[in-house]
Amino acid sequence: TIEAYVAPPPTTGEVNQERDKRMEKFTFGGKEYSINKDDGSLANVSGAGTLALGAMVAGAQPGNLRWADPNVDFSWIADDNTMVTMDAQTTWAFAQAAAAWRKSMIYKARAIKDLEAIPADYKNNSHWE
Repeated sequence: TIEAYVAPPPTTGEVNQERDKRMEKFTFGGKEYSINKDDGSLANVSGAGTLALGAMVAGAQPGNLRWADPNVDFSWIADDNTMVTMDAQTTWAFAQAAAAWRKSMIYKARAIKDLEAIPADYKNNSHWE
């Protein structure tokens, strides 16, 4: 008789890879954005959030798109290559949303790894929603 091949159970490393892949993109205001830690975009989002917070403390008003540079509207490039203008308050919310997204993926990965056995379908969206 020939025995059927049984795939080894998924590893925590594989769950971490899926987590990292999912953390690289998030949606804000109906647009998708990349926040890959390896290309500096994560640092850029964090930095923009910090600048926005400082601008708000200094008095930047909602709707003022020139809070970072008096000569140019502040904008962020979405994954569809559109320039999305943001006032300081929106930029702060954008940075907070990115951080919350990443945190949620970290906690969901932790929950998957804490199961008695990592499910074979751990990549299924149902485990990450």
